[in-house]
Amino acid sequence: MVLKPDDVAGRMVDVSSVTIGDLRDAKGSKLGNKERGDAEAITRLPSGEWLIAFEQQHRIWQYAEPSSTATDPSARSDVAAMVALVAGAELNGGLEALAASPNTLLACGEWVDPARPNCVQASAGAVTRFHLPAPTGIAEAGGVPTDAACKADDTCYVLFRSYVEGQGNRAAIVELAPNAEPKTLAVFAPPLTLDNFEGLAVREAQGKTFLYLVSDDNFRNCETKPGKACQRTLLYKFEVKGPVVALPPPTPESLADTSTARPGKRPFPDAASVSVVITTSLGPITLALETERAPVTAANFLRYVDEKRFDGTTFYRAVKYEREPLPNGLLQGGTRGDPKRIRAPIAHEPTNLTRLSHTHGAISMAINGPGTADGDFFIAIEDQTGFDAEPGSDNPAWRDGFAVFGYVTSGMDVVAAIHGAARDADAGEGVMKGEMLSEPVKITSARRAAPPAVSQPSPSPPTP
Repeated sequence: MVLKPDDVAGRMVDVSSVTIGDLRDAKGSKLGNKERGDAEAITRLPSGEWLIAFEQQHRIWQYAEPSSTATDPSARSDVAAMVALVAGAELNGGLEALAASPNTLLACGEWVDPARPNCVQASAGAVTRFHLPAPTGIAEAGGVPTDAACKADDTCYVLFRSYVEGQGNRAAIVELAPNAEPKTLAVFAPPLTLDNFEGLAVREAQGKTFLYLVSDDNFRNCETKPGKACQRTLLYKFEVKGPVVALPPPTPESLADTSTARPGKRPFPDAASVSVVITTSLGPITLALETERAPVTAANFLRYVDEKRFDGTTFYRAVKYEREPLPNGLLQGGTRGDPKRIRAPIAHEPTNLTRLSHTHGAISMAINGPGTADGDFFIAIEDQTGFDAEPGSDNPAWRDGFAVFGYVTSGMDVVAAIHGAARDADAGEGVMKGEMLSEPVKITSARRAAPPAVSQPSPSPPTP
């Protein structure tokens, strides 16, 4: 099973997709029973193949893809050592953790016993068996390894869990850094809301490390037997804090050759439009306003342009989504509620009527609800189609969505550079807290672009 989490401003808000498939043996047959198909650990090798560890019939199989047929990798010395680790183990006490990085392969079994190593690590050509103890706070509750994940620098993380009847579940995360002693990062214990955590994944983005924990709902009994013994499927996200690394601020020049710099794509390129150039202190941004597809919203923006109401305003808010591709999010600018600049709010033009969408480079109105748009707008960096209208939604906030009225035709490198500027952690209120730029970027002017010159045919020579 593969989960794809969605993050907003660094916070996990949803799971956008779940993929589940059947495992098969070397002949392509499904692993249909518990004895053969009790898969407990999975990892992807740097080469792209997958290793999967099984209990009951203790073994490790390799797959080109999880849906392909299995091969036996036990001829490899590292895999052979891992399989040997569970020789003679109880049916339900096999390998629970597999994790790979460019130079490391780690496996741990579901037990903790100083007299019996529970982990194998293969690194730099050496294969090492070792005992990884459960950390204080879960050791006394019988904590055992249940999963692991490794970073690109070969730092690995091991998840422990335990269950004590009458007390409930516990969990812990231990860091295994190269040439360092094990370090306990966290212990989760009652009365925290916990479940049967058996899955761990690591993701690195923009110099940050994120860990995802998922629990295994074996019983689906919270509705019928609520209490400490009931189980749920929970997905948690944590950031592993490290030393702060000061990165140079991005510039349009540094982003010019990236995918982010590509222009927005108009879904109806033949529809009537008007070009506007927003000049900022970092460079120009050219827009195509959809005057035919979104006439009310585009006309409103043009009135602000023609009356020079954007001159001297700023881009002041950057919403950063920590998901690939990066950078990713929204850049907001405009009048910022200045009573001397704003005009009366306009009628809402939802995307299900205009058939426009919040794809990369879309410009849309910032609103507090339908009919509240005035002089603030935002630009999408990468696709943000979750802001499109969802007429069938039960949530009024998403039923009407936001109003797209144009696309950036050049200058997305400028948009991304502004978006990457430093933010003030204490500025802003509510959901906007921490999203305000420390130094807003000035909009010096916003003007209609000069129409392209039309070449005139050369006059015909005089007739003799």
